[in-house]
Amino acid sequence: MLKILAACGNGMGSSMIIKMKIEKCLRALDVTDFVVDYCSVGEAKSQLSSYDVVFASKHLIHELEGRSQCRLLGLENLMDDVEIKENLTKIL
Repeated sequence: MLKILAACGNGMGSSMIIKMKIEKCLRALDVTDFVVDYCSVGEAKSQLSSYDVVFASKHLIHELEGRSQCRLLGLENLMDDVEIKENLTKIL
C-alpha cells in the first residue's frame, strides 16, 4: 500500500485540496492500493516515518528534509493537477 501525506502551512484548506487532487491523479493512473492523509507541516514533522511520500509546497518542503527516508515532493503550484500527476508518475 502506498501511503501519502499532503502537508501545508496550517493543515486546513490547501492540504485537503492537495489530498483530493492526489487521490484523483492516483485513480487516473489506475493505482488502487493507497491512502492519502493531510495535515500541517508542523504535524508532518512527527509523522513522516509513517509515509512513503509527502507532498508540500516547495517553500515548505525544506522543513521536512533530513527527518525521514520518505520521498519529499515539493509543488510549485498546489492546484496544478498536471504537476501533481507528473510527480506521482516519477515515484510509481
